[in-house]
Amino acid sequence: MTSSRLAPIFFGLFSSAVLTAVRPNVLLILVDDLKPALGCYGDPLAKTPQIDALASRGMRFDLAYCNQAVCAPSRFTLMLGSHSTSTGLYGLGSNLRARIPDAVTMPQYFAKHGYRTESLGKVFHIGHGNEGDPKSFSVPHFKEKVIEYLDPASKPEGKLTREEAMFTNTPAPKGGMNSLPRGAAFESPDVGDDAYADGRVAVETIKRLQAAKKRRGDDGTPFFITAGFARPHLPFSAPKKYWDLYQPDQFTLAGNKDHPKDSPAVAHKRGGEIRNYFPVPDKSDKRQIDDALARQLIHGYYASTSYVDAQIGRVIAELDRLKLSENTIVVLWGDHGFHLGDLGIWTKHTNYEQANRIPILIHAPGVTKPQSATKQLAESVDIYPTLAELAGLPAPAGPQPMDGLSLVPVLKDPRARVRDHAFHAYPKRKLGRAIRTKRYRLMEWRGKGSTEYELYDYQKDVSEKVNLANQKPAVMDRLKAILAKYPEPWKKAKK
Repeated sequence: MTSSRLAPIFFGLFSSAVLTAVRPNVLLILVDDLKPALGCYGDPLAKTPQIDALASRGMRFDLAYCNQAVCAPSRFTLMLGSHSTSTGLYGLGSNLRARIPDAVTMPQYFAKHGYRTESLGKVFHIGHGNEGDPKSFSVPHFKEKVIEYLDPASKPEGKLTREEAMFTNTPAPKGGMNSLPRGAAFESPDVGDDAYADGRVAVETIKRLQAAKKRRGDDGTPFFITAGFARPHLPFSAPKKYWDLYQPDQFTLAGNKDHPKDSPAVAHKRGGEIRNYFPVPDKSDKRQIDDALARQLIHGYYASTSYVDAQIGRVIAELDRLKLSENTIVVLWGDHGFHLGDLGIWTKHTNYEQANRIPILIHAPGVTKPQSATKQLAESVDIYPTLAELAGLPAPAGPQPMDGLSLVPVLKDPRARVRDHAFHAYPKRKLGRAIRTKRYRLMEWRGKGSTEYELYDYQKDVSEKVNLANQKPAVMDRLKAILAKYPEPWKKAKK
């Protein structure tokens, strides 16, 4: 029997020192902007052998969703086990400790139970006025770049770009962030993997694993290491060899570039963060991305995904070499999805499927079966209680609202069900809350004086071409009743 089974079974029978010695380690891998464009999720173009291999070790969640499709709030939901509607942490600049001073994050909870907790790369969002959460970890955070260029042509003016300024918390100049130059949307220099941040995060994570192995042998301390990788977040900066894995004419452009028929204007998006990169038309230019540029951007997304796949592979290979795999729970999580021109939308910041569906892979030795998959609807908030139960810890109880459910019954049996829908939200002029069942998504856009709805049937309309809110009253009534059971949301953040 593996030690990962010992902890839950014998919890309460040993001293705390012995319990710590038998508890499993945790390696939490976070990937920025990663949608399920992966071989293990059936994408025929994606070249992601390392993530695919990780998926084959345990369970793949085919219907997993983030709780808000933007970096900082999504990471708060993961680390708190709380929906953004429960905490009011809706924005990129939201301050966790100002909002919930006594919150106990997932790594803090593990630290209270004897774990050494460490973080590397992009874990909490740092930038846009946000400094992350140093209280969450036992040792200082290993920070790396999100916006990074090696080719001088990517910064033609040689100055700090808009996105670099925002991600480094540089104060806006007198003319505002839009007065700063734009950086390139993609580059592909012929360099080694460690020339970019994700390669350096992999190297440092390997060092931390080596130190953790020795520490566990010396005093039995289990580790909780969170490694955050930046790509495929824009810019699509990746070594040339990963671009060379693909041919531009392989990629199929989005067939539907219109917003859904009969959808409310509040749900729509054009432009956004992608306009901070050239050669995308700037914010003052109303032109849309043409097909040639769209193909380059899609190419860049896939190349960046293959690059981060290789870095994750390096980390897992070292976990194996150190013989830590049989007593380490490994979770891979994408913070939200990514539009690649579908509905005419790029990046995230919507309540639609492509922005909210994410990969979740869990390998729990002695619990998950190899090459297993489930249609259980899962949310980011579920990971906190799931890992706590797998480690034999008491169920976390806040003080922040705990909205997640443990997925351990599903990890043991892919047919088990702990919920029949997933919840997510996005604040715009109105607060948009959404319920995603196996077949449908209901969106409610609630504002002063009016509420608007969207309904999509993914059995018949996977591309979200038509809003059916006025055509399926029985379905609407059923899903509205589910949504009505959720607590009153915190007032949306002001834009």
